[in-house]
Amino acid sequence: MISETAIQTLIDKLGKENVITAAEDLLVLGYDSTPGLHATPDLVVYPTDSEQVQSVMQVARDHKVPITPRGSGTGLSGGSIPVDGGIVICLNKMDKILEIDEENLTATCQAGVVTLDLFNAVAAKGLFYPPDPGSQKISTLGGNVMEDAGGLRGLKYGVTRDYVMALKCVLPDGSLLSTGGKSVKDVAGYAFKDLLIGSEGTLAIITEITVKLIPPPQDKRTFLAYFDDISIAGAAVSKIIAAKIIPSTMEIMDKATINCVEDYVKIGLPREMAALLLIEVDGHPAMVTEEAEGVERILREVGAAEVQVAKDAEEAASLAAARRTALSALARVSPTTLLEDATVPRSMLAETFTLIERLTKKYALTVGTFGHAGDGNLHPTVLCDERDADEMKRAHAFYDELYEQVLAWGGTVSGEHGIGIAKKEYLARQIGPGGVAVMKRIKQAFDPEGILNPGKIFADGQE
Repeated sequence: MISETAIQTLIDKLGKENVITAAEDLLVLGYDSTPGLHATPDLVVYPTDSEQVQSVMQVARDHKVPITPRGSGTGLSGGSIPVDGGIVICLNKMDKILEIDEENLTATCQAGVVTLDLFNAVAAKGLFYPPDPGSQKISTLGGNVMEDAGGLRGLKYGVTRDYVMALKCVLPDGSLLSTGGKSVKDVAGYAFKDLLIGSEGTLAIITEITVKLIPPPQDKRTFLAYFDDISIAGAAVSKIIAAKIIPSTMEIMDKATINCVEDYVKIGLPREMAALLLIEVDGHPAMVTEEAEGVERILREVGAAEVQVAKDAEEAASLAAARRTALSALARVSPTTLLEDATVPRSMLAETFTLIERLTKKYALTVGTFGHAGDGNLHPTVLCDERDADEMKRAHAFYDELYEQVLAWGGTVSGEHGIGIAKKEYLARQIGPGGVAVMKRIKQAFDPEGILNPGKIFADGQE
């Protein structure tokens, strides 16, 4: 329980309007988007700049209070759940785009800037920020960096890490750390920036981010291909990549997801199909023409039931928007949606779809699968009810067996959602006791008191 003295210090530093203590307000800030996980903080603070973040961290340090950073709460692994209570530090009010530097092709933002707002701001200046997580309309850049978020364009353009050039952050002792800069090359000392990206708020609280911008693609072509057999869709993905064609987007939805999305957005998706691939190639017009011809040829060679080409940019945007609704569409049909992001080498995609189908029948579950097929990053989503203990037991058995095979194939337990609370046991299986021990030593070096986002990535007693 945080003391009245600590609360008054925070009010003095941040203003009463930025320190939340009412029980009904605290209740809604103890969730993120992970089903079944909740914990109530003792209070929530809304800093507006790096200096206020320092003040909050110093109070947490002096009073030995846990502190959990949070953006919009779109995380899918429980990374912003305040499991030990204490302070939730919500960065949404730090929402200023501080600079768009057209000479160096960079943008510098506070951590609470919404991803799509940055995309639109740089697009207005003829520039392009590629990372586009499905939650881009509400997710914040700070959260994107903390989870190393991906998105639909990850296959060609990479993930958030590939665009972060510099970070300003507050360490658990209250000091400021700046790492990286606008220089294209920088090998001075340890790469703290790369260590902090994807650290899920366990090593420092990021307050400012400088990202790399690139020129936008000059042209693009969008395909929608339907399949009678989802394993054929997986084979199509492997053949397109093997043909040395790298689309900017190669997304997949299975039959269950197609039907849920059609129920939701009603754009005429064929409900009888086993799978669809949304494929987009972009770049110089000559290259787009060549790659589009290659993609269409391969789709027909593998036996796609139907191949459509978007007639214009508006239709292409509509198809991509429909794909982004997949999780929301699935979530409408059951009280609970358990979502994972198993990732395999692309050559194993067809086998992974076959495995998911077999496990769905074995455990008598309803599963919708969608994801970034070009990255081998799938989101098998169990539609269930957390009040049904037997169904939840079967759902977890489904994921246990799935991850066992994913790791055997050389895959990973998280392609873009992070570990948080939900996947600590799976991570231990992937990296082993030696990997967990090294992570613990890194955490100890940054946060010897263990106050920053405790209980995430690995358990205290975990080996």
